[in-house]
Amino acid sequence: MNYVVFDLEFNQNISAMTNRDKEKVYPFEIIQIGAVKLDECLNAVGTFNRLVKPVIYSSILPFITKLTGIETEQLMDKETFPVVFGEFMDFIGSDGILCVWGMSDMKELFRNSSYHGLDLKLLPKKFINVQHCATMYFNFPQKNPMRLQHVVELMDIPVSSDFHDALNDAYYTTEIFKKLYNSSVEIKEYDPNYVKPRISHPRKKIDTEGLIQQFEKMYDREMTTEEKSIIILSYKMGKTGQFLK
Repeated sequence: MNYVVFDLEFNQNISAMTNRDKEKVYPFEIIQIGAVKLDECLNAVGTFNRLVKPVIYSSILPFITKLTGIETEQLMDKETFPVVFGEFMDFIGSDGILCVWGMSDMKELFRNSSYHGLDLKLLPKKFINVQHCATMYFNFPQKNPMRLQHVVELMDIPVSSDFHDALNDAYYTTEIFKKLYNSSVEIKEYDPNYVKPRISHPRKKIDTEGLIQQFEKMYDREMTTEEKSIIILSYKMGKTGQFLK
């Protein structure tokens, strides 16, 4: 059994779309895959680092270039995603457990593979969300997952390379994983078709009778029909927050 800690950099430049087929669901296009492979004793046994030639968006968004340092020209002579996907599957091997910093990379790996019509059965489904492990370890609110750089600093992991490079981020995630790993770390099964159910909260009704009674108690008299209408309207308008300063 091996652990494959991977990270992705991706781009989405709608203005540079090469094909505007509206029936297609366009993913964030992967432009770099970086990974570190660990054996069952958490010893590093290999690394993977590939840039990917884009085919969905013809150019890299300036913001992405500023963040990652990856420019369009760097990618033009690289292999496209289907080729790099095959190389990555060979690197993972038949018994790999994927380890990621957050679920976005896991989601986009499957989305890109699906977009290119690749066999999703080749992708390992077992994974460990290292970001979730770190968030639990530091007792951080689950709705605000911790940033990679923040955890690296908290754990005194030496920063020798820039963040937002897929291989560098995979390395930092690996170092965190090695510090956090124990027998209780949960290995989950990824379902690319899972859709998180929306929680609908029942609409609350205004207790108009109770509201009016409160005013009548305060003023020690019965409210007129006009006053009742004004009170209820004022209450509704106040709930919108539009008059807050």
